[in-house]
Amino acid sequence: MNISVVIPTYNRCDFLRRALLSVVAQTLQPTEIIVVDDGSSDSTAVMIRDEFPEIKYYRQENYGVSSARNLGIQHAIGDWIALLDSDDEWLPEKLAMQTAALFAAPESKICHTEEQWIRNGVRVNPAKQYIKPGGWIFKECLPLCAISPSTVMIHRSVFDDVGLFDTDLPACEDYDLWLRITTKYPVLLVAEPQIKKHGGHQDQLTQLHWGMDRFRIASLQKIIDAGQLSTENQQAAVGMLLKKAEIYLNGVIKRGKEQEINYYRKLIKRHVD
Repeated sequence: MNISVVIPTYNRCDFLRRALLSVVAQTLQPTEIIVVDDGSSDSTAVMIRDEFPEIKYYRQENYGVSSARNLGIQHAIGDWIALLDSDDEWLPEKLAMQTAALFAAPESKICHTEEQWIRNGVRVNPAKQYIKPGGWIFKECLPLCAISPSTVMIHRSVFDDVGLFDTDLPACEDYDLWLRITTKYPVLLVAEPQIKKHGGHQDQLTQLHWGMDRFRIASLQKIIDAGQLSTENQQAAVGMLLKKAEIYLNGVIKRGKEQEINYYRKLIKRHVD
């Protein structure tokens, strides 16, 4: 099994070092490790040159995480793409456990794992709603992002089928991709945690963007408009869109955002009618 690891990064030199060390420490080594630097102004390039000369390093202007991931996927030579965010780290058996699971289920095209949550350096227990699901999980992906990018391995044929990350989305780009994938593919789950998911630092997208659900609403609208969902999934998607849009509308009403108020009222009316 040929595995390409793709790591996007932006001004996270120290975090990136930790992530890379966790890949180098894998008991099953990948075919290649690709870092896509999304226009960093820190010492990322020097660190990789001096400490990880074997890694394939690409640099682009600051176009965002979706563009960076897409560039890495396009340059990858492996049949399988393993994503890793530069602020997370893998446990040593991560690739070995997923490879074994995929050999046991050769029809599977996407596999993810459970995760450990680390907040400001302290391990915390995720809420029950964040327990990772497996199988046909489209409905589980509607409320929130049910798959963490750092846990996932995806066969490259899936990207050929559903497309890459949407570069028009500044956040929730992974939510958007999981919706497109889970309409067509069941998801294999390794139930034991295989990554440490770090949070609490200020450059996370969830810290940078108010009203994250507006990006999820856009993704829901896009997949509904595509007209490729089953009747059951279409109804579930519309129901979730209405729920999120009504909550978001209440938020923009409180903030007096007239343009958004008008847009979301029309959106809700469209799906109610």
